[in-house]
Amino acid sequence: MSKLALLKQWFKNHKGTVTAFSGGVDSSLVLYVSKLVLGDAAIGLISNSESLKSKDFKVATDFCKTHNINLEVIKTSELQDPNYTANPANRCFFCKTHLYEAMVDIIEERYPEYTILNGTNLDDLGDYRPGLEAAKNHQIKSPLAELKINKKEVIEMANELGLETAFKPPSPCLSSRIPYGTEVNNERLKQIEHAEYVLNRFGFINVRVRHQGEEAKIEVPVNEMETLKNQFNQITKEIKTLGFSRVTMDEEGFVSGKLNRVLNG
Repeated sequence: MSKLALLKQWFKNHKGTVTAFSGGVDSSLVLYVSKLVLGDAAIGLISNSESLKSKDFKVATDFCKTHNINLEVIKTSELQDPNYTANPANRCFFCKTHLYEAMVDIIEERYPEYTILNGTNLDDLGDYRPGLEAAKNHQIKSPLAELKINKKEVIEMANELGLETAFKPPSPCLSSRIPYGTEVNNERLKQIEHAEYVLNRFGFINVRVRHQGEEAKIEVPVNEMETLKNQFNQITKEIKTLGFSRVTMDEEGFVSGKLNRVLNG
């Protein structure tokens, strides 16, 4: 039996599901397949919080409209939680705890027999992801990880199903651009979001702008570094209007999870 067939089979044992949805390829696959199997008993839920890019929110809502999936939109309040805003290494634990507590409340009130899901895949289990502990605490199911489906297989399945999110670059929350120990607040999140939009306008899609106080540090893939250098003066001018006094390029290029290196030192 193929992995996709196994995933479809997995849903047949559930009366209904609510998937924590971000618009990324992992949760898109889980949500789409749940809809294929369970119909209207498959629901997506997204938190339109300050740490989610507005573009990613639009991708998620458009995905659900296109595929006729019922999407619940909530707003979690992690920016009111000092455990989160202090930006410790396990910041994601507090963010996901807010999300899962809100989901549990909704489920208990409106969908008492439904199962809460997330898009965690097999590869995620080998990474540093404090949010996994929050999922465990709230009995959140991870069908992809349970079935040992890795990221490569997720992308292949999403592509096979014709999902528009199949090759969407990973887009972790905006807080992940702020070094641990530096306060997360709405102003910094907006600076990062709009700085990355500046780069998008110049044709750079897979980007990170690391918030280093007064400095915005740009990461693009290594093969796009020359193009960035050629446009750097104009990009710098635009990013400085957002409140940064300095803009620099990370010569190493884009590396996902770079801020986690301090944890291994």
